[in-house]
Amino acid sequence: MTDQVRDIMQTKPVTISASERLSTVEDIMTLGHVRHMPVVQGGLLVGVVSERDLLRASLSILSEHRDEERRAFLNVVEIGRVMSTPPIVVEPAAPIEEAALVMAEKKIGCLPVLEGDQLVGMLTETDVLGWVAGIPSEE
Repeated sequence: MTDQVRDIMQTKPVTISASERLSTVEDIMTLGHVRHMPVVQGGLLVGVVSERDLLRASLSILSEHRDEERRAFLNVVEIGRVMSTPPIVVEPAAPIEEAALVMAEKKIGCLPVLEGDQLVGMLTETDVLGWVAGIPSEE
């Protein structure tokens, strides 16, 4: 039997609301060593915000402004303005190889895992690489 996404996905993804500020995401990502976060609104997945999205949002002012001004900027920008949407998702029963192919083709580092319209997990490139290397999943 082919290994499925559910066998290696993270089952307790940290989510954030689309109306939160970028500074909140940056803090959570830094403290929790998280590189991707599903963005929810009304309990439904509406996008994904990544370190890359934060970097892109910050780049426009980084060269000319000091760190305090960059943080002030991140405090006023809502996640919904910079997140990747619509999210590219995968089902728990999908073969891991299929999910890996989607991630490679789309050049993305994660796939939210949906069962119906419910977010049930997150599959990251680290999960897939661990599977390829034969490292047992932590969950």
